[in-house]
Amino acid sequence: MPKLNLAERDAFLSEPGFIMDIATLDADGGPSVAPIWFIYEDGRIWFTPRQHSDWLKNIRNDPRVALCIDETEIPYRKVVVRGQAAVVHEVGNDDKWRDRYRRIAQRYIPVDDANAYVDGTDDQPRALCSVTLSDADVKTWRMPVGDEAYQGIWAKRYWTDDAKVKQDAPQVFDKSV
Repeated sequence: MPKLNLAERDAFLSEPGFIMDIATLDADGGPSVAPIWFIYEDGRIWFTPRQHSDWLKNIRNDPRVALCIDETEIPYRKVVVRGQAAVVHEVGNDDKWRDRYRRIAQRYIPVDDANAYVDGTDDQPRALCSVTLSDADVKTWRMPVGDEAYQGIWAKRYWTDDAKVKQDAPQVFDKSV
């Protein structure tokens, strides 16, 4: 599958509405996944766990995380990140970063509703966490678009030597099917 270039990746991560799945490791080393809101700014993915969330406890115990942001419509863009989450502001320091929290909420709900949500929950402390993409393993991909070859629909490492897609696939991916 074609990879997103940096401009495509940054544009995708900046589009509103996509939910991010965050995977953390619990105290026993077991995986835990939660769908959450996020924002991409300053080369980092930012997110805000509530003070009693299991995944904040997990990050404090082991900062290794995996993040997945994807879309359900063609061209099915995906960004998968493996890295270290940093607790940038601990619980109780919300006033220092509340404007970022507003921007996160505004990616998902209308501005007035987002402001009402933030103001209506500001008595429930959160932490501010981030993953810096330049320090992480970032993988991206999407379906072929435009005149890109259909053979690009899978990474070549997945093909067997006799894969039909090598010989019989259409030259261009037909998005209308």
